[in-house]
Amino acid sequence: MIRNVPAWSSLGRSFALAACVASMGLAAQAEQIGSASGLSVPRYVSLKSDRVNLHEGPSKDHRTTWVFQRAGLPVEITAEFETWRKVRDSEGAEGWVLHSLLSGRRTALVAPWKKGIDSALHEKASAQSATIAKLQPNVIANVRSCDGTWCRVSIDSFSGYLQQSDLWGVYPNEKID
Repeated sequence: MIRNVPAWSSLGRSFALAACVASMGLAAQAEQIGSASGLSVPRYVSLKSDRVNLHEGPSKDHRTTWVFQRAGLPVEITAEFETWRKVRDSEGAEGWVLHSLLSGRRTALVAPWKKGIDSALHEKASAQSATIAKLQPNVIANVRSCDGTWCRVSIDSFSGYLQQSDLWGVYPNEKID
């Protein structure tokens, strides 16, 4: 969109918005409560849609830097500004997304850092239990619960346990009921 606005006016607004977002980010980190949602920050959520634009800043006027094309992909909310959430993906890409495109449904990626190495989905929360399936890196798992060491997950028709340390989308030692 092209607007006939003096460059200094747009620049001033950009600085003011950046200062506001920065100060909100510091406040959110100190309180660890999102200024808009009242929920903890940071926290993991997932993408609702298979097309989600990642913006440079918290408005549609900011440039789209990336388009996520995978519904259910876990992302980490690191800041909030009104209806916008700053998110980070498993590769470290960061940007702003409208909150309505995010879901509280917990998902996780199976060991995205283990290129070419499968992870075992176990029948029980024990490395000695039977292996139900071998999961490739970057498979999206639906997180059902975690006890701080193991997570009960489902992937398509499979349901079982993965070591929590093999998942991106849950925090170390996090417990999920």
